[in-house]
Amino acid sequence: MTTSTIRRTQRPANWKAAAPDLPSTVTFAAQSKLPKLPVPLLSDTLGRLKESLKPIAWSDAEFQQVSRKIDEFGVGKGAELHERLLKHNEKSRHWLEQWWDDTGYMGYRDSVIINISYYYGFDSQPVHLPQSPAGRAATIARGAMLFRQQVKQGLVTPEATKEGPICMDTYRWMFDCCRVPGIEGLDWGVSHAKKGETGNTGHIIVMRKNRFWKVHATHKGRILGTNEFEKQIQYIYDNTTEEYPGVGILTASNRDIWAKDYNELISTPKNAQVLHEIQSAAFIISLDESKPSDFIHHSRALWHGDIVNNSPRGLRNRWSDKPVNFVVFDNSQAGLIGEHSVMDGTPTVRMCDDVLDLVYSPTFDHGASVSSDTPTPEPLSFEISSAATEAIAKADTAARELIESHDMNYHLTKYGKAAIKKFKVSPDSWAQMVVQLAFRRLLGEKKRYGGTYEAATTRKFYKGRTEAIRVVTSEADAWVESMDDKNATNEERKRLFDAATKMHVVLAKAGGNAQGVDRHMFGLKSLLQSGEETPELFNDPVFQRSSYWVLSTSAIFSKHFPVYGWGEVVPDGFGVAYMTGFDDYLQYTITSRKEMPNAEFVNEIAKAAEDVYDLHVAVRGRKAKL
Repeated sequence: MTTSTIRRTQRPANWKAAAPDLPSTVTFAAQSKLPKLPVPLLSDTLGRLKESLKPIAWSDAEFQQVSRKIDEFGVGKGAELHERLLKHNEKSRHWLEQWWDDTGYMGYRDSVIINISYYYGFDSQPVHLPQSPAGRAATIARGAMLFRQQVKQGLVTPEATKEGPICMDTYRWMFDCCRVPGIEGLDWGVSHAKKGETGNTGHIIVMRKNRFWKVHATHKGRILGTNEFEKQIQYIYDNTTEEYPGVGILTASNRDIWAKDYNELISTPKNAQVLHEIQSAAFIISLDESKPSDFIHHSRALWHGDIVNNSPRGLRNRWSDKPVNFVVFDNSQAGLIGEHSVMDGTPTVRMCDDVLDLVYSPTFDHGASVSSDTPTPEPLSFEISSAATEAIAKADTAARELIESHDMNYHLTKYGKAAIKKFKVSPDSWAQMVVQLAFRRLLGEKKRYGGTYEAATTRKFYKGRTEAIRVVTSEADAWVESMDDKNATNEERKRLFDAATKMHVVLAKAGGNAQGVDRHMFGLKSLLQSGEETPELFNDPVFQRSSYWVLSTSAIFSKHFPVYGWGEVVPDGFGVAYMTGFDDYLQYTITSRKEMPNAEFVNEIAKAAEDVYDLHVAVRGRKAKL
């Protein structure tokens, strides 16, 4: 490896500043007025922590022991670390950003596939639009380029809650950028966006049979029309008839392995240029050979791609480091794979919703028809050395083993948001209680071995991302126990359910206000200096158990997503992706490793959902229509 190669791939100190701010006309109009992410009072955080550990402790003695450590931490080392955090906050616009970027994402070394990335599956193309795969890809390409143009011109309406606008900062990282593997254990994001761009220039990368094609998405200062995109994409279908070396699979490797392979790959000028074209592309569209025909196949074909003849065919035809990688299948089904490090899922939900709403509309402007001087797609070819060939083979094996080690199941309930709201219950809290009841029944006589994480957005603050809602509470446990207690009455169960859901709402609101437990404790630990002893609290088994996320849960909503999800975050846990926005059903997708009782858990969720509904009907005294 040459010195120049190492220099090219070392992480810049100010990499996060590479993506330019968006114009303050509309999209960024409120950015300067957003409050800083607060540092909670230490006493408040420790009080919430202690309360959250009651249902996690296996005995009164365990709880008393961890309570003592919390009290000692609060008057001792914790108070000192908190003072350091307050001083750190005074010098920073966002006290958590760099620590969270590096510890949560850029320093994570396992494959981003399954472990970090998420997927959204789209509904079918409306009949008035082109039904071919090339036509589906073309409508997505034009719609996404138009959305990108709105982003660059600062014309995307900022997202907001009832309380006001929320942070739009991560939109800077949606297009024209890419994750880069770091040779020193830390990745980073590289942005090729330029300040002042208006979205009238740029290219996309289209992949077919592992081959990369550069498609000029604009021409003479305008975004290509749907027909022009379709002509170019059809050209790619027609002119890619054989398999090419699966270089894309390298992005699915362990990050340290990928960093080594990346440096080997980029060592030739030709390969460096190809990598530049990929990283600077607005986004990627992968033309996948799969034909998913049901919810599970659609999900898995997006999540990690199909395995064909022992080859991870899908992942070979992706670039997993791109924040936006659309996938179009040979039966015209489609979706998105999102790389999570620089951007959470809510901005890409918004982008997908806006794009699909736009292109589905009968009044959508399809732009210019095919012109004779529209550029033809340019094939991009890597120089494949013997070392690269060997790396691809090893990456194939690792990806196949990762894919084959995982299981997934899916469930739709017989009722949805409309019925739940008639019972005057938060749909999100209801959905979470279903999961708690199901998991407790799945455990049987076994002790609880971890906590439940639900993501709360903190985007009401400048550069806010997420806080953890600690779903496991004493109130939830009391209700869960009552549901299988033959001596409990329905009225008693309903009273306990109301207490549990009300507590969940309180915790969710606190999380959204950055008044949780986990980010503050993480910040305190991050300020331990070299040579300092780790406080006893951080090594306590109850404390550690409480943030061992055996259930990693989150909810988004899009009327366009029949499927979405991600992987578990601990080896013996479950990923629980759910939607509560449909009137007629709740949607659950459960992922885990194959050794976990995935199907059994989904069956318990189905039963728990019915039991919760029946409880409310029984107490209400009459059955609402499903």
